[in-house]
Amino acid sequence: MTGNTIIAESQSVLAKTGFEAIYGILTASNVDRILSQSLQTGGEFAEIYAEYAVVNGLTLEENKIRHAQSGITQGIGIRVINGDKFGYAYSERFDMKDLLKAARTASLIADLSTPSRISKIDSRAASAVENSPVKVYPETVNNKSKADLLWRANESAFNEDKRVTQVEAALWDAIKVVVIANSDGLFVADRRIMIRYSVGVLVDDGKVRQSGHHGGGGRIGFEYFDTMTPEYFAKEAVRTAVVMLDAREAPAGPQEVVLGNGWAGVLLHEAVGHGLEADFNRKGTSLYAGKIGQKVASDLVTVIDDGTIPHLRGTMNIDDEGVPSQENVLIENSILRGYMADRLSARLMGSRPTGSGRRESYQHYPLPRMTNTYMAAGDSAPDDIIASVKRGFYAKSFGGGQVDISNGQFVFQVTEGYMIEDGKITCPVKGANLIGSGPDILRKVVMVASDLEHDTGVGTCGKDGQSVPVGVGMPTCKISEITVGGTSVKRGPS
Repeated sequence: MTGNTIIAESQSVLAKTGFEAIYGILTASNVDRILSQSLQTGGEFAEIYAEYAVVNGLTLEENKIRHAQSGITQGIGIRVINGDKFGYAYSERFDMKDLLKAARTASLIADLSTPSRISKIDSRAASAVENSPVKVYPETVNNKSKADLLWRANESAFNEDKRVTQVEAALWDAIKVVVIANSDGLFVADRRIMIRYSVGVLVDDGKVRQSGHHGGGGRIGFEYFDTMTPEYFAKEAVRTAVVMLDAREAPAGPQEVVLGNGWAGVLLHEAVGHGLEADFNRKGTSLYAGKIGQKVASDLVTVIDDGTIPHLRGTMNIDDEGVPSQENVLIENSILRGYMADRLSARLMGSRPTGSGRRESYQHYPLPRMTNTYMAAGDSAPDDIIASVKRGFYAKSFGGGQVDISNGQFVFQVTEGYMIEDGKITCPVKGANLIGSGPDILRKVVMVASDLEHDTGVGTCGKDGQSVPVGVGMPTCKISEITVGGTSVKRGPS
């Protein structure tokens, strides 16, 4: 596909969005001027990233619509790459004078007096293919209809259990238009929709108070609520809170652990996924560096990062460097197959970008990041996995965690966990953490179920001060041993 064809198609996309500001400034001639200015004194590669975003939010607290807000962000970032150095500058103004100044600034930061040390790898021009078609666009839904979605959750939660004392609900929707052009001839536009919905409750039985939360969303329009209803989110939030009213203290020590399907994939994301991002591996700081083709997990383990799965939170048509999203098999039946690479890492490693270049906004440079990361389904039945455990721990859902990329060591908080006794899930427990090493866990996977499920759309990933939406997924799987940190443990005299 020629550059002129891409420009024509992209401008057609922009014309339909109504965001004329980008459409007006990033004409073919202006793009050529900006890129030429960026490379006037040298450099291997220059890139323009423009965005215009509208974000709307409503929150309900204490039986009132407490906050309603709407915000617009816009700007253009310019990057110049020279070997392993790059310069980045941005402007909030869609004005050629400011953009040319930003181009000169990025060029200076990149230190173009230093000769290039690597050969240029040509990238292919790309057009945005719609991975997540939208039926009901956010801008077509009025505030009353949006508020009704919060009121429905509020009513449902209070009706679900008399011990509910407080309900909070929030709804956010966003539309973002991005345009990416670079010195390899790429010019592409993309329109991105996102919805995020959450419900939180507080329950009190007179002795114990517990909170519960549930949420979801993704790259989808308001047709989302036809199947994922406010009532569902409210009831699930109440259920998780009520379950914890009778929770016991978590037992501590090494145990057989079963990870639940769905959101439990966040452990895979943190403990393994970050270590497979190309920047850590080209710098040699990841424990997976230099291990392509080697066995790094149990034969049952296949790990995939896929930015094309319809409507998931981490899905994109193109990444933030204009590379089409794709399925990347990272680990295949125990063998490390590849890393997630942005353009810079791919150039330096002599490979190609994998659609993994992501940034928080026009104010940020792209980094190799995950999209939707999951473990592939196996052949076991979930019930058979539970039945195989004489005594162990079932981790259904997780909260926050910490991981060291250099060695894979992690600590994760379990927000919903249960004991497994004689092959059955029994009492809920509280105060549990999982402590271990990502590679060690992958080697200790002994059963994987066929019930792969992706999370409901709540994940946000942080790296180098940037946050981006991501998805995770996991089938039910059994780990032969993980250390469970808790409070129910016999201690000797101090």
